[in-house]
Amino acid sequence: MKVARLTLFTQVAAAAALLLGSSAAWSQADEARAKKIAGGSCFLCHGAQGESTSEVFPRLAGQHAEYIAKQLTAFKSGQRKSTAMVEMVSKLTPDEMLALGKYYEKMSIPREEPKDPQLAAMGRYIFHNGNKFSGVPACVNCHGTNAEGAANLPRLATQFSGYIHTQLKSFNKRDRTNDNAVMHVVAEKMTELEMAAVAEYVSSK
Repeated sequence: MKVARLTLFTQVAAAAALLLGSSAAWSQADEARAKKIAGGSCFLCHGAQGESTSEVFPRLAGQHAEYIAKQLTAFKSGQRKSTAMVEMVSKLTPDEMLALGKYYEKMSIPREEPKDPQLAAMGRYIFHNGNKFSGVPACVNCHGTNAEGAANLPRLATQFSGYIHTQLKSFNKRDRTNDNAVMHVVAEKMTELEMAAVAEYVSSK
């Protein structure tokens, strides 16, 4: 009886080890594929380490893998508009999109002090408290105490303030057509100053 139990345990352990080994192998293959794709085209705008070459292009380092994959899917379907990105993602598979997300999620960007501390202070108040007079809700409710976001909500911390400001204006004008269920309602109530202030604050988190 003991021998039978030991044999069964050994078989289960061997199967588990095989699955883990297979998973690790696939993970390594996905990362290698993502690195090749990133090194072939993504780095031109988003930098070798996801740090981005300009505020026009978002920093991808540290961004949630699922969120990156979600945006790539939106670009490919046309739900999110970008002439440049449509071409870049046209041949990517869903697995490759997620692999790219995981590749960049592992990277990080050093925190920087705000360029305009007074503007950032205003942004801090709006981010954590909203504006009860205009109906702007507190950003912290969705994006987290440290602007860390979640799987399907963007990490805003360490993102370029200029890029965040641009996206808020796009939501405000309804030019950005994805992620719009909540963000259109929020951004349309924000003034230009409030958008700039929030962007300045979260970029330094």
